[in-house]
Amino acid sequence: MKKIPVFYRTEQSSKDAASYSPSAGKPLLAVSDWISRSDIHPHIEVRSFEPATREQLKAAHAPGFVDGVLDGRVPNGFDNTSDGVARSLPYTTGSLIAATEHVLEHGGVAISPTSGFHHAGHGFAGGFCTFNGLIAAALNAKAKGLAERVLILDFDAHYGNGTQDIIDRLGLDWITHITAYRSYETRAECLKVLDQIDGLLMECKPDLVIYQAGADIHVDDPLGGILTTRDMAYRDEQVIESCLTRKVPLVWNLAGGYQRDTKGGIEPVLALHRQTVYTTIELTKEAV
Repeated sequence: MKKIPVFYRTEQSSKDAASYSPSAGKPLLAVSDWISRSDIHPHIEVRSFEPATREQLKAAHAPGFVDGVLDGRVPNGFDNTSDGVARSLPYTTGSLIAATEHVLEHGGVAISPTSGFHHAGHGFAGGFCTFNGLIAAALNAKAKGLAERVLILDFDAHYGNGTQDIIDRLGLDWITHITAYRSYETRAECLKVLDQIDGLLMECKPDLVIYQAGADIHVDDPLGGILTTRDMAYRDEQVIESCLTRKVPLVWNLAGGYQRDTKGGIEPVLALHRQTVYTTIELTKEAV
């Protein structure tokens, strides 16, 4: 049985980002949840990886910004200069880089249990995002000759302003960027984009798809609110099945999610991410 690789190291989670967003600590919670479940654990394989280097981060960002954040002189996306957060950042981007390299070499689907990317621009952080791992992973794949065209499907609830800022500043016309409030805004517009995913793959002919499977687009999320649970299952099905059918390497990550349960935990968010894992397992089985 071929297992789905999950690129995770404990260093990519941080408890030092006191914030409304659970993103900094979510990798540990999500992976622990998956490992604890007998209907998920046998189908995934947690793999280690190397953290992103400063050079890899500087390919996407202003060098002074990268050094300032990592050295604790410039605020991160949580608006603090926490050393704990700074230490975790090369690992969050490193996870996505490793996942993209894997699928480009072996095909199929890989998971990067990471968040905090798409509001990070060329020289700025914000919205719980510090470094843009989406762009860093795409640039790394391009530089190594692994991919010529990349499609970023950002189905988080919010506009990937940082991603677009870097694309525009660096003239990355080989990246196609689908994102909220630019490609869609309402439920109907989002579903229309999803209906056209297969056609988009045929048109763009990407060598790699990076898919932000954000939980905050759920209708009950306090910062999202346009898709039902069933809509989100359809979202995952459309993206994953289209990529597997077209044999386009796919990596997905966690992105946002802010719901809380009655005890203050994030079980509603974990349940939505779990749904994406289940969909990945089932569709990967069918593709074999």
